[in-house]
Amino acid sequence: MGIAAGNAIGKGLYGVDLKATDGDCCVIEVNDNPSLEGGEDTAYPEVYARIIGQLLGSERRRADRD
Repeated sequence: MGIAAGNAIGKGLYGVDLKATDGDCCVIEVNDNPSLEGGEDTAYPEVYARIIGQLLGSERRRADRD
């Protein structure tokens, strides 16, 4: 659901706020300037590494096109 919400905005890194209640989930908001300052690198190092890897890969692909 979060990926679909981000893709609806465009290509890039987005923070998607989800709310789960009574077994259902909905998108609260999509942030185009997400913060990664809440300890994510320590709490979820493999997820954080994948995010950074995707960003670096996108930047390298962009540089190769130019």
